[in-house]
Amino acid sequence: MVLFHVSRGTALGADEAWRRLTVWERHAEVVPLTRVRVVTLPPRGEGTVFVARTGVGPLGFDDRMEVVVWRPPHHGTPGLCRLAKRGRLVLGWAEIEVRPTAEGGSRVVWREELGVRGLPRAFDPVLERAGRWMFGRAVRQLLSRP
Repeated sequence: MVLFHVSRGTALGADEAWRRLTVWERHAEVVPLTRVRVVTLPPRGEGTVFVARTGVGPLGFDDRMEVVVWRPPHHGTPGLCRLAKRGRLVLGWAEIEVRPTAEGGSRVVWREELGVRGLPRAFDPVLERAGRWMFGRAVRQLLSRP
């Protein structure tokens, strides 16, 4: 398992940054070859389960996630969402923190502990770099799209 984080500042207020990052289906717009399906009924929050399917046709894998912490930003307090990965192949957790800034924008920190079942630890440096690049790109793009 590898642990990494991505931090991005944005002019968006914390509520809007939170919305853009936690509408799970939007992640399919910025992660290549991925579809996202929310399994549970609204309202969204703690207990929400969704599946990110990455691949082409039958060649792919599911990354099943459950929201285990859901605290949206509120009156100047930071928001925190924690996802537990519940799939057969992809292991770990992810946290999305959205913190308001004094200038009226916000700072987003995406933390993730990521593992792939059966992948030898020798591949951890590659997995860490790939995760940091992919999630950094996804955060940047999600924040830039209305």
